[in-house]
Amino acid sequence: MKALVCEAYGPIANLAVKDIPSPVPGPKQLLIEVRSAAVNFPDALMVQGLYQVKPPLPFTPGAEIAGVVKAVGAEVKHYKPGDRVIALTSTGGFAEECLADMARAMPLPAGMDFDAGAALVLTYCTSLHGLKDCGHLKAGETLVVLGAAGGVGISAIEIGKAMGARVIAAASSDDKLALCRKVGADETVNYNTENLKDRINELTSGRGADVVYDPVGGPYTEPAVRALAWRGRLLIIGFAAGEIPKIPLNLALLKERSLVGVYWGDSVKHDPAGHLANLHQLHEWFAAGKIRPVVSERYPLARAAEAVASIANRQVKGKIVVVPGATMGPAGCVDALAE
Repeated sequence: MKALVCEAYGPIANLAVKDIPSPVPGPKQLLIEVRSAAVNFPDALMVQGLYQVKPPLPFTPGAEIAGVVKAVGAEVKHYKPGDRVIALTSTGGFAEECLADMARAMPLPAGMDFDAGAALVLTYCTSLHGLKDCGHLKAGETLVVLGAAGGVGISAIEIGKAMGARVIAAASSDDKLALCRKVGADETVNYNTENLKDRINELTSGRGADVVYDPVGGPYTEPAVRALAWRGRLLIIGFAAGEIPKIPLNLALLKERSLVGVYWGDSVKHDPAGHLANLHQLHEWFAAGKIRPVVSERYPLARAAEAVASIANRQVKGKIVVVPGATMGPAGCVDALAE
């Protein structure tokens, strides 16, 4: 089978599509024919050796897939060949076939296509866990989303609205903010042309934000903390800007603000029942049309390294996916799919 292979940690441009042996499922694993694999920021960090998890080399990146079960291990009871599934895999997703533990797979919800399925779990579960379990967002509160046009940002806007919050989306360009408004943001801030703290205070009549959802870090975190209301909460999601900010702790003391870490991956281990409840909630919201992953670009496997580079360079709006069964169109775009 063909797969995108990382043979050494380093530049994304060194990734290459190669022929490798098809994997064989273990007793509790599924072998999945990958129909769509979402590209996430940790994929870009992982191949460069910059992520907290460093898989043994060589490996295939890609942690979030949707596809069709091709074979199952001896102890798998609830899945069979032909089932349409979503799975989290840690690695291996940017390939024609991929292994997934049965405990990390779920049926593809009715009415959901493979692209939406691949784009759903990591971002939407992170945002729901962050906003509900960590940020305790309440209906009527004001939520500010930084990096709002990215995959996790879009999910935070939609979930914030589904939870009854007023949502202010902050991003780096007007076209990104147009997308944020399209998916439900009430107000927007262009933090390349506007002062983030001042604009948040202006939009909240000086009160400040109740919750800030921050997957960006860098120079935006401190002004966002300064714009928090009394007992406001800043949710630390990640550092897409490439810099981990150093926040003066007196800003937390003032107004009894809280800086709250969000680590959805480990939360699943500590609270599996809560994770299942959140998945059920996401399925309900999807069925009701309240959430819908925005897939802005689809790449064939031959261009998977380009997709990873695109997300590393923060050029992506919504989510992008790699479609292994696609063919290359005349301009290098996906123009046909294997269904």
